[in-house]
Parts: sequence; structure tokens; C-alpha cells
Amino acid sequence: MDTMTDTIAPPDDTIPVLDVDPFAEPFLDDPYEEHERMREAGPFFWLGRYGIYGSARHDECAAVMKDFQTFCSSAGVGLANFNKEKPFRPKSLVLETDPPEHTRARGVIGRALGRKSISVLYQNFEDYADILLDKLVDQGEIDGMADLAVDYPLKVFPDAVGLAEEGRENLLIYGNMLFNVFGPDNWLRQESVKDAEPVTAWVMEHCNRDAIAPSGFGDFIYQGVEDGEINEQEAGMLVRSLLSAGVDTTISAIGNALLAFAQHPDQWALLHSDPSQAKWAFEECLRYESTVQTFYRTTAKPAEVSGVKMPADEKVVLFLGAANRDPRKWENPETFDITRRPEGHLSFGTGIHRCVGKQVAQTEGEIILRKLAERVKALELTGEPKRRLNNTIRVLDSLPLRLVPA
Repeated sequence: MDTMTDTIAPPDDTIPVLDVDPFAEPFLDDPYEEHERMREAGPFFWLGRYGIYGSARHDECAAVMKDFQTFCSSAGVGLANFNKEKPFRPKSLVLETDPPEHTRARGVIGRALGRKSISVLYQNFEDYADILLDKLVDQGEIDGMADLAVDYPLKVFPDAVGLAEEGRENLLIYGNMLFNVFGPDNWLRQESVKDAEPVTAWVMEHCNRDAIAPSGFGDFIYQGVEDGEINEQEAGMLVRSLLSAGVDTTISAIGNALLAFAQHPDQWALLHSDPSQAKWAFEECLRYESTVQTFYRTTAKPAEVSGVKMPADEKVVLFLGAANRDPRKWENPETFDITRRPEGHLSFGTGIHRCVGKQVAQTEGEIILRKLAERVKALELTGEPKRRLNNTIRVLDSLPLRLVPA
């Protein structure tokens, strides 16, 4: 089926009802006018097409994500309610569980990341950035997506996990499918799952212990089996979760950052004049153009936030891209300003389920922007950027750029 046309009545008549379809192509291509409409409707609203609650304001989205006891993840972080339908694949041990199961799985990944700290990886990330950017600046005209935003994370992060080089393009197909499946059964979901079986099989096979190189994140996760914290199957699922969290979203974030700077040459000039500001510049890119646009929770019991009451077992969609431009939180939120310190943006989520790959993604983005700013005085669009529509993430398909050397 495609997106629903019949509307579902809200549980009570006090909640604002919106006829917005957040999975329609015009919305996915340019959501910001509708985001404003959603924010102004109230702290929460009802999407009649899908029969779910929604929020597009910063404080309410943050409150829902922080209250895992009331708004659970175990019923799915997509549109589907796992209390009412079977998940299309085994549930993620990190994203789609609640404590104590979540605490156990998150602890294993946390220790794995800690054993091979970001500081150890930093030099490897910098070295490949130097190799790649030297080549691209020499080349001059590039596709900012394929040549940079895809190439860099698809090299450095799977290397850090311990994944074999051959076949990594399967991670792109898998990630596109995974984030589309969080939405409704529209054409985007249907197209992305066509080749799901062989790709999923490849990913799972390459997350097995014998496929993982020693001394990487994946190997350290498997050491949790020896410590008696998890079993072999769970370890493979955690490696899969790590790859899911650390590739597509970073690709999207770097591509969106490149486009933002190409469209705001004054901001690139600021960064070029002081590349040490790359860390905060990347955070502003994440706020301005949120990678993950929507995430879901389910009411585990009757809930009340900002005076809005919701019954148990109701889906709530959080519009993170809208929350990151909420004027109640940010001054001039529609302005891209790298001198801003956008602490509290929700691009990585918040609370106990915040993105497990957050620090790695921040490191990759900071390194790429800093090293690019050292080499390049201007990013110029040489053609029309093309978006790849997805039910969950905001990502480009191509980005024709000219790199003007410093």
C-alpha cells in the first residue's frame, strides 16, 4: 500500500489535528514550511493519516526521549508498533530495547568503544583525510557525496570496527533500507527492501566473529562473550548496530555540511580563516540540517507532557529536524551561523538512547571540515544538488562541487 488517505480520529478532541503527510515527496524534499506549521500547532498534535501523536518542538521532543520509562523504545523507534505487529527483523539490542536489556547491551558497546578510544583512532582518521583531500583538491571538481561524504566514512569507520574492505557498498544499501523501514509502507520502503535479503545476509555474515579483524570495535564487542555479558548471536547484532549507527548518518551529515557551506560562502570564509573552529561548525551543520529527521517512541503507560495527555500504547513521532530549528530554543534558528554554540541540538537524540556512534561521527566531521578548510578557500556549486528521499534521514544523492585551493 502507499501512504494512507483515510484519517484516524484522535483519542480526544482537545489535541490539534494536522493533515500533514510527513512521508510525501514534497515534504521529504523540503520539510521546513510544514515544520513551522507543526511547531505552531502546539506542543503535541495528532497526525490523522497515521493515527499517531507528534511533536516538533525542542523541549517536548527532548522530554519524551529522556523519559524512557513512559515513552519506551522496545515497541520500535519507527512507525510500526511492535506491540501490535512483528518486527521485520530481529530487534536492535540498542535502539529497540529498554532497561535492563538496553543497559546490558549499551554497556558492552560502551566498553568496546572505551578500549579503543577515539584518541587512538584520531591519527588514522586524520591520515586518511589527508590522503583523500590532497587527491580531491588536486582534482578540483568533485561529487561532494560520492567522492567525499561517502568515501571517507565508508573507509575509516568500518576500518575501526574491523570489517573487511571488499563489499562495503552493501552497507549503503542496508542503511538506506533500514532508515526507510522506519516509515510507512510507501514506495520508498518497497523499493529499498527489494534486495534486502542478500544484503542483510552479507551484513550479518560480515558481523560474525570470524569475519572481524582483531583489535577493532567489533573484536572488543565479541570479548563481551568471553566475559559472559552477551552471547555470540547478540555480539553479532551489536556489531551490526554499530555499523548501522556509524555509516549512513555520518555520510548524510558530511554531505549536508558541504551543501550548507556551498550555499553560505560567508560562513566558509569564516571557517577557512580559522579552521580550529571546525568542531562547533560541524555541530551547527547538524543543528541546521538534521541528519535524522524523525524518531518514534511508544507510550508505555498513560502520559502527560506540557499539559497534553496521551493514553498508553500510542505512537509518538518526534520531528528532530523541526526541533533543531525551534525559535523557543534558538535565536534566529533559520540562520546558518558557525559562531553559534548549538549545545542541546537533538541530531544525535538525547537520554539513554542517544546515538551510540555520536563521538565517532563528531570526530569524523570535525576532521574533514578542519582539513578541508585548511586547503580550500571556497566551495562552489557547479550544478544542482540532488536529494535521495528517505523516510527517516535527510541525505543527498549527488553534490557537484568545485574546490578552490587556498
